[in-house]
Amino acid sequence: MDSPVPAPSPTRERLWRIIFLSDTPIGRTFDVVLLWLIGLSVLTIILESVDEIRLPHESLIYALEWVFTVLFSLEYLARLWVVRRRWRYALSFFGVIDLISILPAYVELLLPGTHYLMALRVLRLMRMFRVLKMAEYMGEANILLAALRASRRKITLFLTTVVSLVLVEGTVVYVLEHDANPDFANIPQAVYWAIVTITTVGYGDVAPVTVPGKMMASIIMLTGFAIIAVPTGIVTSELGRAIGDQKRPRRRCDECGWEDHDPQARFCQHCGTRLG
Repeated sequence: MDSPVPAPSPTRERLWRIIFLSDTPIGRTFDVVLLWLIGLSVLTIILESVDEIRLPHESLIYALEWVFTVLFSLEYLARLWVVRRRWRYALSFFGVIDLISILPAYVELLLPGTHYLMALRVLRLMRMFRVLKMAEYMGEANILLAALRASRRKITLFLTTVVSLVLVEGTVVYVLEHDANPDFANIPQAVYWAIVTITTVGYGDVAPVTVPGKMMASIIMLTGFAIIAVPTGIVTSELGRAIGDQKRPRRRCDECGWEDHDPQARFCQHCGTRLG
């Protein structure tokens, strides 16, 4: 699907270095200007949602949005032109973000109101990790991601339990309250109330009025305090384990170079060579 293309011309090679790297003054300048344009475009979209600002400056805001859209569209096309493997870039994380940051403006022509999704351009600010030489922090990010991946089954089980719990509690509250309180007119509404209660968010002025209903609400609130720390504990435990694995001395196989061995291993788990 994405076969290699011949070596690019010197012009394309220079443009590729400017656009995708920041190891030259002009490349770094390009990235800094791009980050400023992204920030200003997101600010424009945010300000447009404020009637006091949009109404007296509607034409200016509209023009700015299309200026930013055209600039980002040209930049995206330039990225596709200079890379050797276009599909690899287009389907990469940043390639997808670059595309969806400009699509809402064109979709707006068919579906009015979708241009506010251009605020997704804020995700492009993640490029500052490269521009500001913050790549070394990605190691810490990888540790966090590893902890989240290791926790996914426990978190899934926890969320399934919580969903089952609020369904039961919401149904019980509906049974206790629907005759005396119009705010609990149906089970979905009662379940929603149970969810915002168990998460300690609150549901405005909606509250049970019967004694059994208040007792059930008290149980739900106490349950919320009891379970709110569970996912934090799960992730913290896995995070500590991931940090420990990261700091664990690596034993390298002289034959194949494999490093991820158990501390007690005597042979390489990858090629079977005896470890030194």
